[in-house]
Amino acid sequence: MTSEQRVVVIGGGLAGLRLAQRLGPAAAVTVLGEETHVPYNRVLLAEVLAGRYAPEVTALPAPGPALRRGVRAVRVDPAERVVRCDDGTVARYDTLVLATGSNAVLPPLRGLFEPEGRDLPDGVHAFRTMDDCLALSAAVRPGVRVVVIGGGLLGVSAARALAARGAQVVLAQQGERLMERQLDADASALLHAHLTALGVEIHTECRVRGLITTGSPAAPLPGHRPAPRASKAGGADPSARPAFEDRVGAEPGKRRGGTETPRKVTGVELADGYRLDADVVVLACGVRPRTGLAQAAGLEVRKGIVVDDHLRTSDPRIHAIGDCAEHAGQVYGLAGAALEQADTLAALLTGEPAQYTGTRALTRLTLTTDGDRSLDLAAFGETTPLPGDDVVRLADATRRTYRKVVLRGDRLVGGVLLGELSTVGALARTWEGEEPPHDLFHLLTDDGGH
Repeated sequence: MTSEQRVVVIGGGLAGLRLAQRLGPAAAVTVLGEETHVPYNRVLLAEVLAGRYAPEVTALPAPGPALRRGVRAVRVDPAERVVRCDDGTVARYDTLVLATGSNAVLPPLRGLFEPEGRDLPDGVHAFRTMDDCLALSAAVRPGVRVVVIGGGLLGVSAARALAARGAQVVLAQQGERLMERQLDADASALLHAHLTALGVEIHTECRVRGLITTGSPAAPLPGHRPAPRASKAGGADPSARPAFEDRVGAEPGKRRGGTETPRKVTGVELADGYRLDADVVVLACGVRPRTGLAQAAGLEVRKGIVVDDHLRTSDPRIHAIGDCAEHAGQVYGLAGAALEQADTLAALLTGEPAQYTGTRALTRLTLTTDGDRSLDLAAFGETTPLPGDDVVRLADATRRTYRKVVLRGDRLVGGVLLGELSTVGALARTWEGEEPPHDLFHLLTDDGGH
């Protein structure tokens, strides 16, 4: 690759900017960034929502003139090797990199959209972008009634942040427990207790059926609860959830102008017919890779844009990295994987021998609160043991700590830690290196095995 080689990157997020930074002057790089904001670290949005960070604190390193902000790619023409943009400009490429990220999934809730409508009701927010975060922050004040739909990593982060702002928060989760993809039952119970102590009311194992809005032609409900009820309630039905880009041609939370009176959310209807009053509803029902451009260009798409070990798509001149990419059947959706893919691709494009073999993903979350009620958690690998696996647990109710590792033969295959993460580095290194732990109990103690 020479400095005259034209590399166009669609996506001004973490993956796309990391690639541009790594390539540096080795190529003529253009990054098309759809958002008008200064590029930011999405991982920190919950801290902005909680009021602990100003938006500018989340800024990523300045990408320089390579980034065109507020420019959306609308079409890729592989035959002509051009990208057509919404401002009428055309970007020509020798190598194209899709770093389009992912969109919030909007569940199929009754009342979310009007027939043939495109607008979310006022008070209903996704929580994916800086615009989402700022709109939600503007809607929240002490005492406002908020229902968060979804008890995964994003929903838990949003609920904690909103509670820190003084909102009356109900977290509705369809599954049996919070963060069920990352945490085992014991760790999830500790997280449940922590959030409850912060004033978050949590309902599990019950489905949300729809939204109640002003002007909705909804029939009278058999039961109405002006305040959150003290029984199990839950998240939205995960089946057939449409991606937001499939339903609305705008970012979640954006609303188009018009003369009609906007609908306003007033409550959430549960599958058993009861209602929770709500001034604000947050949809934290997962994300889906943005694959529309790739599909329209004829690239192979499954869950994400399919790439090989060189992060090439079915067109050898087009690559994909980050949340939109699917490698070996896996879509990671994590910052660590996006950075690793960007670094690998930069090496490949500059002629270095490299290949991407997958990412060993570690999930970390700090639930920071005022005072001494913070909680750190980390999870990696397989946290649910298979038959024949060995499990080692250390728990301290007084210190609110929990540590569990799963062993398969002489290999560490996964673990969960809550409350005290001083050992996570040593455990993660052992897991990533696939080396037998020499002194497992020592690794689980506070000195981190040193």
